[in-house]
Amino acid sequence: MENRGLLIVISGPSGAGKGTICKALLKKDPSIHVSVSATTRPPRIGEVDGENYYFLTMEEFKERLENEQFLEYAKVYDNYYGTPKENVMEQLQKGKDVLLEIDTEGALKVKEKFPEGVFIFILPPKIEDLKSRIVGRGTETEEDMEKRLNSAKEEIQKIHEYHYGVINDDVDRATGDVQSILSAEKLKTERIYPQWTEKYT
Repeated sequence: MENRGLLIVISGPSGAGKGTICKALLKKDPSIHVSVSATTRPPRIGEVDGENYYFLTMEEFKERLENEQFLEYAKVYDNYYGTPKENVMEQLQKGKDVLLEIDTEGALKVKEKFPEGVFIFILPPKIEDLKSRIVGRGTETEEDMEKRLNSAKEEIQKIHEYHYGVINDDVDRATGDVQSILSAEKLKTERIYPQWTEKYT
């Protein structure tokens, strides 16, 4: 276990800034491997297979599903989305840290299969900040904003399922908090004790 990378799972409600934190984290530590999801939806203009998504046919996705080749999956409207297991496990075995930015439903499915992962929930300073960020986008109708806020409140209720909560009142500080969490995780005794006990026995 001491040589295996960390599986980093980051979630948070829409508007909390989890995507911004993930980008900042990757900029500070480019060695982190980002897991690429698979989907049955067709690629959009400019999207690259294997970079943005692995684009699969419905038959290919269902076959991999039957063979338990996903850490988690979900059906969104008429399309499936999932996290391929093989690539994630391969990178972890190489000692690389792997980042998953997924919703709470997917994160909890991953936790069932991989409880040793590091599960981090990103929070806004207060619910009013979440609303102002969603309104600030200028792309939501009043009805959509209400749905997003209700969804956010439901997601926040699941924070106890995560190992850590990071309040995003400042991106640099919040990113630093995530880095501190990862540094502490790598110093856990179960990760380092085998190689040290061998030296003294």
